[in-house]
Amino acid sequence: MLQKFVDQYCRLFSGLMVAALAVMVLLVFGNVVMRYGFNSGFTLSEELSRWLFVWMTFLGAVVALNERTHLGTDTLVSRLPVSGKKLCLGLSYLLMLMLCGMVFWGSWEQTSVNLTSTSAVMEASLGIFYATGVVFSIFAAIILLAKFWQLVSGQTPDSELAGFSESEDVPHTDPHSSGKAA
Repeated sequence: MLQKFVDQYCRLFSGLMVAALAVMVLLVFGNVVMRYGFNSGFTLSEELSRWLFVWMTFLGAVVALNERTHLGTDTLVSRLPVSGKKLCLGLSYLLMLMLCGMVFWGSWEQTSVNLTSTSAVMEASLGIFYATGVVFSIFAAIILLAKFWQLVSGQTPDSELAGFSESEDVPHTDPHSSGKAA
């Protein structure tokens, strides 16, 4: 049930990332055309594109965490017995949860401090910009807690004890699908 919820918000995040990228392309391309063709431009283009890029990056990190597509290496871990692999994966989940807490705390402080400050061009609250870390840390922590629970309850298959992809070129098998390559 929790995994269905996680998959749904990751699909939502993927859609938001597509929309953000489309808006960024339109803004930047439109601004280039306006500057070179008409000697003017959209003042909003650079700032909004930067904000959308930051949001897209943080949402993409959540989706990549859920799909286990972050790159990594398992030179040491692959040589360990299954119990050692499980211990290393469990420790990595706990360390990542600790880092999520640190990101949450720092982002929360920045968001709170900047709620009343506005951006130069859009005049929108800078708290929106800094809230990316808050959103990221909450949703990443949910994914990590679910994966940690699967590990300690014995539901994690031995084939998934490395929590990342070995290469961008190798098709990744989605652990939530019927085993087909994604």
